[in-house]
Amino acid sequence: MANVGMVGAGSWGTALAILLSNNGHDVEVWSIDEKEVADLNRDHEHKAKLPGVKIPEDITFTTDLEHAVTGKDFIVMAVPSVFTRGTAAKMKPYIKEGQIIVNVAKGIEDDTLMTLSEQIEEELPMADVAVLSGPSHAEEVSRGLPTTIVVGAKSKETAEFLQKAFINKVFRVYISSDIEGIELGGSLKNVIALAAGIADGMGYGDNTKAALITRGITEISRLGIAMGGKAETFSGLTGIGDLIVTCASVHSRNRKAGFLMGQGKTMEEAMAEVNMVVEGVYSTKAAVKLGKKYNVSLPIIEEVNKVLFDGKNPQDAVNELMLRSSSSEHASMEWSK
Repeated sequence: MANVGMVGAGSWGTALAILLSNNGHDVEVWSIDEKEVADLNRDHEHKAKLPGVKIPEDITFTTDLEHAVTGKDFIVMAVPSVFTRGTAAKMKPYIKEGQIIVNVAKGIEDDTLMTLSEQIEEELPMADVAVLSGPSHAEEVSRGLPTTIVVGAKSKETAEFLQKAFINKVFRVYISSDIEGIELGGSLKNVIALAAGIADGMGYGDNTKAALITRGITEISRLGIAMGGKAETFSGLTGIGDLIVTCASVHSRNRKAGFLMGQGKTMEEAMAEVNMVVEGVYSTKAAVKLGKKYNVSLPIIEEVNKVLFDGKNPQDAVNELMLRSSSSEHASMEWSK
């Protein structure tokens, strides 16, 4: 049994806390929201984020960050991406040398273009930072539906330790050393999911979604490999797997926000209606900057950025994508004659 500190009591943090508790671990969950903590300790249910899901009574919730992260076998960072750096900085006085920290959020910092694990490492250089990602909605994990995911770590020892901590009969865990690829896949798929949602909101069909998913993973892979990620990561669970579930699922907040924009709502109106952090919105600008930095063509991501931040009409964005110069599907294509 491990002592686990869960930093973040949103839907994903709560779902993973339930999973880890059911695996026999001692779990303490931190939230900055005093009312949220009081409600969770009283009701043992996250009525706003995971209604109907019973939270084990041995999980404790606290607003005391020091208590939540001190002396833990590992810490799970499950705060929204925009709060990752700031929360890590607040944790610094309590973090010991070699402390294992698992980041489970997804995103890229707009001004530094750092992934979340890089931000955590910058704020907490003494920590052993790992990531957990893959096609996994909190609504399903919290209910024990079969899910498969990947842990990425710098050492095989840390990866296998976390694999053993999380794995059970309904939650299968693979391990990988490609932290960069895992995080880029998890961040950029949210941008493509916004595009898929916009297409759905405009009334387009399966053909359109299949095209967005397929060409979307091409853009993600192209950029990810240029940045040092491994090709096989983008064809696996944290690449195409996570992209499919985020583009297609009714649970996907990114797809839902896109759907609302496809129906004519502004980005701000869509985010307000989703009422949860839409990570893809925050990753889009960073993705465009990374494309320019590494000289990688990202037509879908660039059009999403224009819809989000330049007020471009979604129909004009679709026309732009469809009427681009014709080309081969694969740049390496060879002809016999």
